[in-house]
Amino acid sequence: MKNFPEHFKELNAWMQKLGVEIPGVMQSFGSLHEASLQSAALDKKTKELISLGIAITVRCDGCISFHVHDSLQAGASKEEIAETVGVAILMGGGPSVVYGIEAMQALSQYQQQGL
Repeated sequence: MKNFPEHFKELNAWMQKLGVEIPGVMQSFGSLHEASLQSAALDKKTKELISLGIAITVRCDGCISFHVHDSLQAGASKEEIAETVGVAILMGGGPSVVYGIEAMQALSQYQQQGL
């Protein structure tokens, strides 16, 4: 099983390194990320759960690490994350079951760390 909290830390470190190599792209991506997740008609928690569902359906381990973490920080409950996994399975079929399991593993690991 992947260690999602460690994966999260490793990806953050490598994104900082990538920011040194391509600062304009990474700064722009950071600005897009921040603007996209600001609360408006949808709150940040809802947007993080949507992002998690997309991460599962497009089969992105790193995105799962980030969006489970950020969903929890935005106040999502275990039940809300589980339902998001269910919707991702609806939209992505069998492969989303596998990546949905990863999301639930990430949730368990982050909860064990007190997040």
